[in-house]
Amino acid sequence: MAYATPARPAGSGPLLLGVRHHGPGSARAVQAALDAAEPSAVLIEGPPEGDALVSLAGDARMRPPVALLAHAVDDPGRAAFWPLAEFSPEWVAIRWALARDVPVRFIDLPATHSLAFTDEDGTPHGEAGPDSEAGLDPDASARALRIDPLAVLAEAAGYDDAERWWEDVVEHRGAASDPFAPFAAVGEAMTALREEYGDGGHRRDLVREAYMRIQLRAARKEFGDDRVAVVCGAWHVPALGVKTTTATADRALLKGLPKVKSEMTWVPWTHHRLARHSGYGAGIDSPGWYGHLFGAPDRPVERWMTKVAGLLREEDQPVSSAHVIEAVRLAETLATMRGRPLAGLTETTDAIRAVMCDGSDVPLGLIRDRLIVGDVLGEVPDSAPAVPLQRDLTRLQRSLRLKPEALERELDLDLRKETDAGRSRMLHRLRLLGIGWGEPTAGRGSTGTFRESWRLRWEPELYVRVAEAGVWGTTVLSAATAKAESRAVSATALADVTALAEQCLLAELTDALPVVMKALADRAALDADVAHLAHALPALARSLRYGDVRSTDTAALGEVAAGLAERICVGLPPACAGLDADGAAEMRGHLDSVHTAIGLLPEAPGRPAGDLSGRWGAVLRKLAARDTVPGVIRGRSARLLLDDGRLPEDEAARLMGLALSPASPPADAAAWIEGFVGGASGGGMLLVHDERLLGLVDTWLTGVPDGSFTDVLPLLRRTFSAYEPGVRRTLGELVRRGPAGGGARPDRSEAGIPGFGAGVDETRADAVLPVVRLLLGGGPAIQDRPPSPEHDDNDLARAAR
Repeated sequence: MAYATPARPAGSGPLLLGVRHHGPGSARAVQAALDAAEPSAVLIEGPPEGDALVSLAGDARMRPPVALLAHAVDDPGRAAFWPLAEFSPEWVAIRWALARDVPVRFIDLPATHSLAFTDEDGTPHGEAGPDSEAGLDPDASARALRIDPLAVLAEAAGYDDAERWWEDVVEHRGAASDPFAPFAAVGEAMTALREEYGDGGHRRDLVREAYMRIQLRAARKEFGDDRVAVVCGAWHVPALGVKTTTATADRALLKGLPKVKSEMTWVPWTHHRLARHSGYGAGIDSPGWYGHLFGAPDRPVERWMTKVAGLLREEDQPVSSAHVIEAVRLAETLATMRGRPLAGLTETTDAIRAVMCDGSDVPLGLIRDRLIVGDVLGEVPDSAPAVPLQRDLTRLQRSLRLKPEALERELDLDLRKETDAGRSRMLHRLRLLGIGWGEPTAGRGSTGTFRESWRLRWEPELYVRVAEAGVWGTTVLSAATAKAESRAVSATALADVTALAEQCLLAELTDALPVVMKALADRAALDADVAHLAHALPALARSLRYGDVRSTDTAALGEVAAGLAERICVGLPPACAGLDADGAAEMRGHLDSVHTAIGLLPEAPGRPAGDLSGRWGAVLRKLAARDTVPGVIRGRSARLLLDDGRLPEDEAARLMGLALSPASPPADAAAWIEGFVGGASGGGMLLVHDERLLGLVDTWLTGVPDGSFTDVLPLLRRTFSAYEPGVRRTLGELVRRGPAGGGARPDRSEAGIPGFGAGVDETRADAVLPVVRLLLGGGPAIQDRPPSPEHDDNDLARAAR
């Protein structure tokens, strides 16, 4: 195919401005070319559906980075973004046209077709952002040519780094005397590449270029042949200037294209997304640096070093003006030594590392996140079209004073405060809808249920998730309620329904709870698997506590939870018999979770106090004494009884002695030890404070036959390696001194073990409770005020233990 000269001065035909998307040098060049040519119309590579929205780019409340978002109406997950930054040539062209009241139009293939396209692997076109790949971006070349045009041109110029070549030739180039010359040079280079390697032949790219040619012909006819400027990816310039392709041939390429009904709007974008090479990213390594180059009126290196120094000072790093001066000199020297016209990001980073960071790469991570990439989140005016659910979410964000931010942040909520409770409800409802703005984290504060901690970060693709969730309702509350009801009806696993009930209580979806509770009762009645019941009970127990915090009626939930607990008590002993090692380890986890859950369950109305707790204690005693139960479960049952004060220390020592007797297989004995003192259950401190138990373990271990020792060693290592270093050290000192074995417990003060008294002083132990209550509840002296409602006596007792 023969290509015409791609870029010409005004008066010689359409002005074709081939650019690299999101390139500050290209943006400045586009500005200069448009100022010189003063076209009557500006055509931009992008979806024509954006024509109705382009005027919003001139709104004072529109702040880039932003993106055009198109999604299929019937399948909102099929979506595409067209991101634009302040330094994007397309954005500069749009703002230039709007400021001069010049018509501006998008001429790329409509989103109604591009969203319907599929690649050879069946991937819908647009999921990676239709035109983050055009221009000179390497990803497009890999798809179209299997070559990187930047790399080819850089190699021809003698560069081994394509990005550095582009910076030297375009980004760091000053204003040209002829504003059209740079585009002519880039266009000629693209023409040579396409003639050498072909035009790619990818049907989607051929269709796109055919559609752009049709739109260009129409604009030339309407505004005049020499009054139209086109801003597009440089790779497409030769195809738009071609003279041998006819309108009939182009229309034939467009015949029969698939289509879907689509909608489009503006959405905020982020620099972090611009810096990503996959997903919805635009493939830029350093958007913050590019934005600086575009916005700096002069002396960009000096201004950049000043920004870096300011950031480091905010982080209490000792950076002076002398550091800035020396860093600038070093960066300029490096640029001269490397033959570059201006110090680039590589030179400035090397200088910053050497002068401001003392050779360390650690501060450079902060500089990259905050400045080189940046944490900028764009803004879109309220007049931009949006689905009703997005508008309701925006209203909630404002009323709750919880603004979306691109930078990850921690949020601690006190649910006794109305605003914090509203924030919690909104975040939980969004999670149920699959809109992952926030993720719950382990908080630093109280262990009660009045506090929550979240990690928040807003990502642009969440707008797609909001559009998808819009099928459930027009408000966050109605959508979450409808989705919860649907999930309750369709769920088949009991644990799924209990988890859903927990989510409904956290999100305060009172209208959905009856449907969820009916599904929960139905699944619980039909499920006889003890493991399933044990997996489901903890979520119900937590839900009852959440209900108390949020003043939700959970009577029906309590009845279902009590019924599950009763069935677990009946079915657990036979379910624990004959398990292999993996099954026993899984059942031990269920044992722990059920034990915790039963401790949280309230007493059922009309039943004696402590009835359920007593039944559970009987189950644990039965498991601890039954030989057919795996050792890890027997040991764990004994430990739970001991911690609850239901098993005397002498009886615990007797059970351990039986489990570690010479008649017991070593592997079974080691499993018993793991269940009794393993994991993060404080077993190490138990052995430290009860030398009888330590002596039993020591005696058993020294008597394990040589042939069996290697078999039990991995299990023992896993058990004791979980202890803190201080606990392991103390145990080693006790074993080296020689424990008391099964005899009477010695006086530790006489034994010379530092830090141990002769016994427990109850009076001194009671004196610590006011301090513990102060730590848990905060505020003035405990003696002068009632306890915090968040912490009861059980909380204090657990903390004291």
